[in-house]
Amino acid sequence: MLKYLFTVLLTGSYLIGFAQQQPAFAEYNYNTILINPAHAGYYENSEVTIANLSSFSGIEGAPSTLNATLNLTLNNDNVGLGGGIMRDEIGVTSTNSAFIAYAYKLHFGVQARAPRFHNFNPNVLSFGIQAGVYNYTENLRELGITDDPNFQNNIQGTVPTLGLGVMYNRNQLYAGLSVPNVLGNSLATDKSIKINTIGYAYAGYRLYAGVFDEFEIKPNLLLRYTEGAPLNLDLNTIVNYKNKIEGGLGYRTSSAVNIFAGFYFFKSFRFIYNYSMPLQESPLPATHGLILSYRFGKGYNY
Repeated sequence: MLKYLFTVLLTGSYLIGFAQQQPAFAEYNYNTILINPAHAGYYENSEVTIANLSSFSGIEGAPSTLNATLNLTLNNDNVGLGGGIMRDEIGVTSTNSAFIAYAYKLHFGVQARAPRFHNFNPNVLSFGIQAGVYNYTENLRELGITDDPNFQNNIQGTVPTLGLGVMYNRNQLYAGLSVPNVLGNSLATDKSIKINTIGYAYAGYRLYAGVFDEFEIKPNLLLRYTEGAPLNLDLNTIVNYKNKIEGGLGYRTSSAVNIFAGFYFFKSFRFIYNYSMPLQESPLPATHGLILSYRFGKGYNY
């Protein structure tokens, strides 16, 4: 019964999938390539990221997400590559997906001012495209609902995807727009699969403080549009100290608060913990997110 509850609550219907294909607070800030292919090759050195999001509640059918991405920087300054694999589980629904991303970057002017403690910050306009595939499974028969014909057959199919995005970074300002799947379910092998198109718009600003600019304060926002649903806004603020430790707070208009903290170690590793808590009475549990990244080359010390 719990599997049925989570399926209905988070998909809205047994025919609408991918409702959880929306990044958690921490993932948006630390793994932008998940939502925007234009972010491929943005950094000075390549980066690998593994992330997990779960309630860890032991409740059967509770949401769980696992993903791994590669953001690949090439010798060609104008080209970036990336890719990733993801697995989502919620109720009786599971999704396995993979994508590859390509970005072409136009550089203008010298690199933006950034204190030596903080991240590579090029002046760049980047255009991205990604191609991928979803393998979607909905085991409706596991629910044991015998008096409704809609639940008598499982749904399974493969859906090719095509995504587009653009990203702009100049001095201390950055912004991006993306639609990770412009095709929707038009090429789905099972016509029972319905996929809502999701679009993202995000922006942020970097402020430096302290005698040696050792603090970076980054207010940012993420606007998420899902076809057939209200707009969803994340408002976040991150504070970083010398690329050694950082933390932040966020508010999501779907009525949730996000808290996270992280630290950097061995020059090339970054670990982030994220806690998301519903503000209103909800049958959905709070979630915990874990993100581990490895940056090649100079790592996170510039």
